[in-house]
Formats: sequence, C-alpha cells, structure tokens
Amino acid sequence: MPALYYASITIHVIAALVWLGGMFFLALVGAPVLRTLENPELRQRLFDDLGYRFRAVGWLALAALLATGVLNSWYRGALNMAMWRDPGFANSGWATALKIKLVAVVVMLVVEGYHDFIIGPRAGRVQAGTTEAVALRNRASLYARISAIAGIVIVITAVRLARP
Repeated sequence: MPALYYASITIHVIAALVWLGGMFFLALVGAPVLRTLENPELRQRLFDDLGYRFRAVGWLALAALLATGVLNSWYRGALNMAMWRDPGFANSGWATALKIKLVAVVVMLVVEGYHDFIIGPRAGRVQAGTTEAVALRNRASLYARISAIAGIVIVITAVRLARP
C-alpha cells in the first residue's frame, strides 16, 4: 500500500481519538464536575462554553473522518461496485461489518447534528435552572449518549474491518 494510505489511516485514527475521546471526556469528567456547581447560570454557561468549543473541534474531526474514510475505502477496494454485485463478497463478514459501520456513521452524524445544532443551543437559550432547561439538558444528554453508542459500534466494526 502507498504511503498516502498509511497517512490517511493515521489521520483517521487520530480524528477518531479526538472525537470519541472528547465525547467521553465531556460525559465522564466534564458533565459530572459541572453538575456539582450550585449556581445554575454558571453551570449552564460552562456547559454551553464547553459544548460550543467541542462542537468546532468535534466537527473538524468528523470531517477528517469522513474524508479519510472515503479514501481508506477506496484504497481497500470497497468502492468497487463490481465487488458488491458478487454475493460472495456482499454477504461476507467484512462487507457486513462495513455496512454496519456506515449505518452507524449515518446515525451518529444525524444524532450529533441534532444535538449540536438544535437541542444544545436551545438548552443554552432558556432560563437556567427552569424545568424547561432541565428537560432540554436531559434530551441533549440522551442524544449525546446515542451518538457515543454509535461511535462505539463504529470502533468495533473498524476493528473487524482491520482484522478480518
């Protein structure tokens, strides 16, 4: 394989680390610490600040993942439509793992987009500490968890693709 393929794989893995690592940091460290703050306005402002900052980093990582994912698929021959017409390949474990990964990517992008551009900003605009604010934060948290689960599925299938 050419050096560009290995560079693409490296960028892909680093981008995945940034995206998933950031999500898990926010879920396992950032959010629990912020929930201990007694001042609801401060807590909401810090959640918003962290969310907006990570949104920029996270979507840059996702863009890198999409670009390198297409390139990696091309290098691996997965964009060869003739292969997909062969039932032996299309029904293989490798092809099934790729299909599952692609579905998880779409789910993750839709859920993450809804979380980052609709629910999160809406939660930041309402009065902190109100019933509406708490409900929106809970919904945002649910969507973040769904996105993280999709990310875990993506990693599991990526391992399967790398180690057939």
